[in-house]
Amino acid sequence: MKGTLSQFRSYDRSVRLLMVNQFTINLGFYMLMPYLAAHLAGPLGLAGWLVGLILGVRNFSQQGMFLVGGTLADRLGYKPMIIAGLVLRTVGFATLGLVDSVPALIAASAATGLAGALFNPATRAYLAADSGERRVEAFALFNVFYQAGILLGPLVGMVLTGVDFRVTCLVAAGTFAVLSVVQIRALPARRAKEPKEKDGQSVLAEWRGILANRPFLLFSVAMIGSYVMSFQVYLALPLEVRRLGGEGTFGTAAVAVLFAVSGLSTILFQTKVTAWCKARMEPGRAITWGLLTMGVAFVPLLAATAVPVPGEGVGLWLLAAIPPTLAALLLAIGTMIAYPFEMDTIVRLSGDRLVATHYGLYNTICGVGITLGNLLTGAALDAARKAGLSALPWLALTALGLACTAALYGLHRTGRLAEPPTEARPQPVTV
Repeated sequence: MKGTLSQFRSYDRSVRLLMVNQFTINLGFYMLMPYLAAHLAGPLGLAGWLVGLILGVRNFSQQGMFLVGGTLADRLGYKPMIIAGLVLRTVGFATLGLVDSVPALIAASAATGLAGALFNPATRAYLAADSGERRVEAFALFNVFYQAGILLGPLVGMVLTGVDFRVTCLVAAGTFAVLSVVQIRALPARRAKEPKEKDGQSVLAEWRGILANRPFLLFSVAMIGSYVMSFQVYLALPLEVRRLGGEGTFGTAAVAVLFAVSGLSTILFQTKVTAWCKARMEPGRAITWGLLTMGVAFVPLLAATAVPVPGEGVGLWLLAAIPPTLAALLLAIGTMIAYPFEMDTIVRLSGDRLVATHYGLYNTICGVGITLGNLLTGAALDAARKAGLSALPWLALTALGLACTAALYGLHRTGRLAEPPTEARPQPVTV
């Protein structure tokens, strides 16, 4: 941990601030969002389909607007979009705690999603620009702060929600409000290298140029599986724990262990894993190994399906807890290996031009993939339960990991993950 702090202090103020920002953003977000569904269905008494609609609107508005958010960041500057997103989320979170009408809740949910679409691409592009040659290490450290916020947020939210969910909303909104003021006062202004004023390119022409960047699109599609697999810490693994361990105290504690293993391992080992990988392998190879590790993460669960399920007692608890926990750990290790090089590869494939727009499109592609992947995973879990084929979802997820690994290996071996030469970079398109 001391080495991580020393590395953190070695970066410029802007980079350090962006990392602390991300921790605070995740802290505020995860202190509220895990408890929103229970608030909507419980005290507000909304029907299940309305709860799903309100939550879905947030996800749709964020994923659908990432490209727009990235484009605005490249054109107007990174700082304005970061501040705009933080202010919008402040308003959205406060509204979620103060209103009870469905239209207002839908509007607030959409606002919180749009906020993420505004500041996420801008933050990553800003970090990539100001970290310079230490971009990979910066994204590794960024992931430490990211995971720390995810780990601490639900714990703070649990305490606050125990008082009143409205208190949780107002504290989360206050967190984003303070963060907005800090950005206005302390974050230096930063623009993309090639703003619109310099090349006269229209938005549609910029998008057309990015869509013509075949290596970037292939990389984006190949990486979808990594996000589907990593999301299973929140979907398939908790469901498996509760399927065997029940909904009682043990099941709740075992699920908490999953999240703790995932978050703490990243906080403790991310920078060491990145340093080790960077010293020994090229970025494409590191990403390939990361995806392979994520695919292998489901093998313990697959193997556990061959073990007879004990009726009760310690044997049942061990079967319910150990394979999912091993899977969560391997997923975290795979993400630690791949993530910093993944973020760096996006910058390289963009030719260091319209970086935020590239991040925006990348997030949209992966977000749509996560939605579809989770639908298919859910269908596989249901089919496995009905047919008594408990190995089916783990076999499918392992196959997904191997397929993504093969795709990344192919892109790496053919040189498509290397930075394009100047003449091959996306050029302005006249319209």
